[in-house]
Amino acid sequence: MHRHASSVGPATLAALTDCERDQLEAMLDALPAPLDPPDISALDGYLVGVLLQPKAVPEAQWLPWVHDFDSGHAAPPGIDLRPLHALVRRRHAELGRAIAARRWFDPWVFELEPAAGENEVSPSDVVLPWIAGCAAALERFPALLDSAGADAREPLATLYAHFDPADLEDASDLADALSVIEPVATADEAVEDLVRCTLLLADAMHPRQASARQRRPAKRR
Repeated sequence: MHRHASSVGPATLAALTDCERDQLEAMLDALPAPLDPPDISALDGYLVGVLLQPKAVPEAQWLPWVHDFDSGHAAPPGIDLRPLHALVRRRHAELGRAIAARRWFDPWVFELEPAAGENEVSPSDVVLPWIAGCAAALERFPALLDSAGADAREPLATLYAHFDPADLEDASDLADALSVIEPVATADEAVEDLVRCTLLLADAMHPRQASARQRRPAKRR
Protein backbone atom coordinates (compact mmCIF):
# COMPACT_ATOMS: atom_id res chain seq x y z
CA MET A 1 0.00 0.00 0.00
CA HIS A 2 1.39 3.38 -1.01
CA ARG A 3 1.18 6.15 1.58
CA HIS A 4 1.49 9.90 1.20
CA ALA A 5 3.12 11.90 3.95
CA SER A 6 0.69 14.08 5.89
CA SER A 7 1.68 17.32 7.51
CA VAL A 8 1.29 17.13 11.26
CA GLY A 9 0.99 20.28 13.34
CA PRO A 10 0.22 20.81 17.01
CA ALA A 11 -3.52 20.78 16.33
CA THR A 12 -3.50 17.54 14.33
CA LEU A 13 -3.04 13.86 15.02
CA ALA A 14 -0.26 11.99 13.24
CA ALA A 15 -1.18 9.68 10.39
CA LEU A 16 -0.85 5.99 11.18
CA THR A 17 2.23 4.14 10.02
CA ASP A 18 1.82 0.78 8.31
CA CYS A 19 2.99 -0.89 11.50
CA GLU A 20 0.35 0.95 13.53
CA ARG A 21 -2.30 0.01 11.01
CA ASP A 22 -1.33 -3.63 11.51
CA GLN A 23 -1.52 -3.13 15.29
CA LEU A 24 -5.02 -1.71 14.90
CA GLU A 25 -6.05 -4.69 12.79
CA ALA A 26 -4.71 -7.06 15.46
CA MET A 27 -6.62 -5.17 18.17
CA LEU A 28 -9.87 -5.48 16.21
CA ASP A 29 -9.30 -9.18 15.63
CA ALA A 30 -8.60 -9.75 19.33
CA LEU A 31 -11.81 -8.20 20.65
CA PRO A 32 -13.86 -10.90 22.39
CA ALA A 33 -17.55 -11.71 22.02
CA PRO A 34 -20.11 -10.31 22.39
CA LEU A 35 -18.30 -7.44 20.64
CA ASP A 36 -18.47 -7.68 16.85
CA PRO A 37 -15.91 -5.29 15.35
CA PRO A 38 -15.62 -4.60 11.61
CA ASP A 39 -12.60 -5.73 9.67
CA ILE A 40 -10.09 -3.00 9.09
CA SER A 41 -11.22 -2.28 5.52
CA ALA A 42 -14.86 -1.87 6.60
CA LEU A 43 -13.68 0.34 9.47
CA ASP A 44 -11.90 2.61 6.99
CA GLY A 45 -15.00 2.94 4.82
CA TYR A 46 -17.10 3.56 7.92
CA LEU A 47 -14.89 6.46 8.98
CA VAL A 48 -15.22 8.01 5.53
CA GLY A 49 -19.01 7.64 5.68
CA VAL A 50 -18.99 9.42 9.03
CA LEU A 51 -16.77 12.24 7.75
CA LEU A 52 -18.94 12.86 4.67
CA GLN A 53 -22.00 13.80 6.71
CA PRO A 54 -23.29 17.35 6.09
CA LYS A 55 -22.82 18.11 9.79
CA ALA A 56 -20.03 16.71 11.93
CA VAL A 57 -21.07 13.58 13.83
CA PRO A 58 -20.08 13.79 17.52
CA GLU A 59 -17.43 11.28 18.47
CA ALA A 60 -19.65 9.84 21.19
CA GLN A 61 -22.07 8.77 18.46
CA TRP A 62 -19.72 7.20 15.93
CA LEU A 63 -16.93 5.77 18.11
CA PRO A 64 -18.87 2.93 19.84
CA TRP A 65 -19.56 1.27 16.49
CA VAL A 66 -15.82 0.88 15.97
CA HIS A 67 -15.59 -1.93 18.52
CA ASP A 68 -19.10 -3.32 18.01
CA PHE A 69 -20.32 -2.88 14.45
CA ASP A 70 -23.56 -4.71 15.13
CA SER A 71 -25.02 -2.70 18.02
CA GLY A 72 -22.45 -0.24 19.38
CA HIS A 73 -22.45 -1.85 22.82
CA ALA A 74 -19.96 -0.93 25.50
CA ALA A 75 -17.04 -3.29 26.06
CA PRO A 76 -17.32 -5.96 28.79
CA PRO A 77 -15.52 -5.20 32.07
CA GLY A 78 -11.77 -5.60 31.84
CA ILE A 79 -11.49 -4.70 28.14
CA ASP A 80 -9.42 -1.55 27.67
CA LEU A 81 -10.46 0.09 24.42
CA ARG A 82 -8.31 3.18 24.83
CA PRO A 83 -5.36 2.01 22.69
CA LEU A 84 -7.70 0.93 19.88
CA HIS A 85 -9.72 4.14 20.03
CA ALA A 86 -6.55 6.24 20.01
CA LEU A 87 -5.45 4.69 16.70
CA VAL A 88 -8.94 5.02 15.23
CA ARG A 89 -9.05 8.71 16.15
CA ARG A 90 -5.78 9.25 14.30
CA ARG A 91 -7.06 7.54 11.16
CA HIS A 92 -10.29 9.53 11.43
CA ALA A 93 -8.24 12.74 11.61
CA GLU A 94 -6.00 11.69 8.73
CA LEU A 95 -8.97 10.95 6.48
CA GLY A 96 -10.67 14.15 7.59
CA ARG A 97 -7.68 16.24 6.53
CA ALA A 98 -7.53 14.57 3.12
CA ILE A 99 -11.25 14.98 2.49
CA ALA A 100 -11.27 18.60 3.63
CA ALA A 101 -8.37 19.37 1.28
CA ARG A 102 -9.92 17.27 -1.52
CA ARG A 103 -6.70 15.34 -1.93
CA TRP A 104 -5.89 11.73 -2.62
CA PHE A 105 -5.81 9.24 0.25
CA ASP A 106 -5.06 5.54 0.25
CA PRO A 107 -8.13 3.51 1.26
CA TRP A 108 -7.37 0.48 3.39
CA VAL A 109 -8.19 -2.02 0.67
CA PHE A 110 -6.24 -5.23 0.23
CA GLU A 111 -5.69 -7.90 -2.37
CA LEU A 112 -7.61 -11.14 -1.91
CA GLU A 113 -6.81 -14.71 -2.79
CA PRO A 114 -9.20 -16.33 -5.32
CA ALA A 115 -11.74 -18.71 -3.84
CA ALA A 116 -11.34 -22.42 -4.47
CA GLY A 117 -12.06 -23.22 -8.09
CA GLU A 118 -11.75 -19.60 -9.23
CA ASN A 119 -8.88 -18.08 -11.19
CA GLU A 120 -9.22 -14.47 -10.07
CA VAL A 121 -10.93 -12.11 -7.68
CA SER A 122 -13.42 -9.63 -9.10
CA PRO A 123 -12.80 -5.90 -8.57
CA SER A 124 -16.05 -5.70 -6.59
CA ASP A 125 -14.87 -8.36 -4.16
CA VAL A 126 -11.76 -6.30 -3.45
CA VAL A 127 -13.58 -3.09 -2.57
CA LEU A 128 -16.86 -4.42 -1.13
CA PRO A 129 -15.70 -4.56 2.52
CA TRP A 130 -14.72 -0.88 2.36
CA ILE A 131 -17.96 0.09 0.62
CA ALA A 132 -20.01 -1.96 3.08
CA GLY A 133 -18.43 -0.03 5.94
CA CYS A 134 -19.17 3.28 4.25
CA ALA A 135 -22.76 2.22 3.52
CA ALA A 136 -23.19 1.20 7.17
CA ALA A 137 -22.19 4.71 8.24
CA LEU A 138 -24.64 6.26 5.77
CA GLU A 139 -27.39 4.04 7.15
CA ARG A 140 -26.66 4.81 10.80
CA PHE A 141 -26.21 8.50 10.15
CA PRO A 142 -28.74 9.18 7.37
CA ALA A 143 -28.32 12.95 7.05
CA LEU A 144 -26.22 12.57 3.89
CA LEU A 145 -28.72 10.32 2.13
CA ASP A 146 -31.64 12.46 3.30
CA SER A 147 -30.11 15.63 1.90
CA ALA A 148 -28.26 14.25 -1.14
CA GLY A 149 -29.09 16.07 -4.35
CA ALA A 150 -28.50 15.24 -7.97
CA ASP A 151 -24.77 15.86 -7.68
CA ALA A 152 -24.48 13.03 -5.13
CA ARG A 153 -26.31 10.37 -7.13
CA GLU A 154 -23.48 9.44 -9.52
CA PRO A 155 -20.83 8.86 -6.83
CA LEU A 156 -23.32 7.03 -4.61
CA ALA A 157 -24.42 4.84 -7.52
CA THR A 158 -20.81 4.12 -8.47
CA LEU A 159 -20.17 2.78 -4.97
CA TYR A 160 -23.46 0.94 -4.57
CA ALA A 161 -23.14 -0.70 -8.00
CA HIS A 162 -20.66 -3.14 -6.44
CA PHE A 163 -23.43 -4.63 -4.28
CA ASP A 164 -25.62 -7.47 -5.46
CA PRO A 165 -28.76 -5.93 -7.03
CA ALA A 166 -30.87 -7.94 -4.58
CA ASP A 167 -29.32 -5.94 -1.75
CA LEU A 168 -30.33 -2.59 -3.24
CA GLU A 169 -34.07 -2.67 -2.63
CA ASP A 170 -33.78 0.44 -0.45
CA ALA A 171 -31.86 2.34 -3.13
CA SER A 172 -34.75 2.85 -5.56
CA ASP A 173 -33.93 6.56 -5.81
CA LEU A 174 -30.58 5.56 -7.35
CA ALA A 175 -32.12 3.19 -9.92
CA ASP A 176 -31.60 5.51 -12.89
CA ALA A 177 -28.02 6.27 -11.94
CA LEU A 178 -27.26 2.60 -11.24
CA SER A 179 -28.56 1.60 -14.66
CA VAL A 180 -25.83 3.52 -16.47
CA ILE A 181 -22.86 2.57 -14.29
CA GLU A 182 -20.30 0.60 -16.27
CA PRO A 183 -18.52 -2.21 -14.40
CA VAL A 184 -14.86 -1.47 -13.71
CA ALA A 185 -12.30 -3.67 -15.40
CA THR A 186 -9.64 -3.81 -12.70
CA ALA A 187 -9.28 -3.62 -8.93
CA ASP A 188 -7.09 -0.52 -9.34
CA GLU A 189 -9.95 1.28 -11.08
CA ALA A 190 -12.35 0.20 -8.34
CA VAL A 191 -10.01 1.50 -5.63
CA GLU A 192 -9.52 4.78 -7.48
CA ASP A 193 -13.30 5.15 -7.62
CA LEU A 194 -13.46 4.93 -3.82
CA VAL A 195 -11.41 8.10 -3.55
CA ARG A 196 -13.01 9.86 -6.52
CA CYS A 197 -16.51 9.23 -5.22
CA THR A 198 -15.52 10.27 -1.70
CA LEU A 199 -14.28 13.63 -2.98
CA LEU A 200 -17.34 14.11 -5.19
CA LEU A 201 -19.61 13.43 -2.22
CA ALA A 202 -17.57 15.86 -0.14
CA ASP A 203 -18.17 18.50 -2.81
CA ALA A 204 -21.88 17.69 -2.81
CA MET A 205 -22.18 17.96 0.97
CA HIS A 206 -19.71 20.80 1.48
CA PRO A 207 -19.55 22.90 -1.72
CA ARG A 208 -16.36 24.84 -2.18
CA GLN A 209 -14.37 26.39 -4.97
CA ALA A 210 -13.22 23.92 -7.57
CA SER A 211 -9.97 22.29 -6.60
CA ALA A 212 -7.50 20.15 -8.46
CA ARG A 213 -7.85 16.51 -7.52
CA GLN A 214 -5.11 13.96 -7.79
CA ARG A 215 -6.48 10.92 -9.61
CA ARG A 216 -4.25 7.96 -10.23
CA PRO A 217 -4.49 4.20 -9.82
CA ALA A 218 -3.99 3.06 -6.25
CA LYS A 219 -1.09 0.91 -5.24
CA ARG A 220 -2.45 -1.76 -2.93
CA ARG A 221 -0.70 -4.07 -0.56
